[in-house]
Parts: sequence; structure tokens; C-alpha cells
Amino acid sequence: MSITVRRDGTTGTRHILKVRAHEIPVDASPDAGGQDAGPTPHDLYDSALAACKALTVLVYARRKGIPVEDIEVVVDRDDSQEREGLYRLQSTLHVTGALSEEQRAELLRVAGKCPLHRLMTEVKTEIETALV
Repeated sequence: MSITVRRDGTTGTRHILKVRAHEIPVDASPDAGGQDAGPTPHDLYDSALAACKALTVLVYARRKGIPVEDIEVVVDRDDSQEREGLYRLQSTLHVTGALSEEQRAELLRVAGKCPLHRLMTEVKTEIETALV
């Protein structure tokens, strides 16, 4: 699968991200010269973690018959030391339903093992960039 990003017009910094049949506008933040016409790449990175945690918890709960009603994941970013090599993400999981404390603890454990969490913390990623 390929993901493409193409500039949207000849002025400004807005681009269109295409994933399968989905299109998402992306832009730079105003302090980086953009017009905030969409999430920034950092926003998308952080959002991927939140979405993965939410989906992982929901799929697990359904499979195990855990009565989850609603899920909200909030991810807060601290990029104040990114240039020094430290990028902090704090995720908070809100789950409603008639859950026991054991089920809540189980869902928290599962959220910590979502594929993106593991990818961001345990896997070495190699990136090759070519100019064509």
C-alpha cells in the first residue's frame, strides 16, 4: 500500500494526504509558516497512537465480551525536548460501561500493547528517501 501527499495548489503549505480512498488535508502550523488548514505531521503521528489504542481496546473488549460502551483516548504532546532526542506522549484512556476494576486494568494493559505503541517504542524504523 502506498500513501501519497501532494501539494494542494501552488501557494500556501496545504497538502492532501491520500490513504486508499481517504483524503486528509495536512498543513504546517502558523508558527511554522502554515495556515493551519489541517493537522500537522506531528498531529498525525500522535493521532495514530490515539486511534490505535482506541481500536485495540474496542476489538479486544468485543472479543472477550467486556461490556465497553464508549472509548476516548486523549494524547498530550510534550515536544519541548524533541531536538535533544526526547518526545513525550501522555495518553489517557476513558472507557465507560459496567466494568469491574479487573476489566479496567485489563483494558489499560491492552492499550499499552497496541501495535502503534509498540512500533513507536520497541521497533527500529529505517527510512530511505529518494529523489526522482
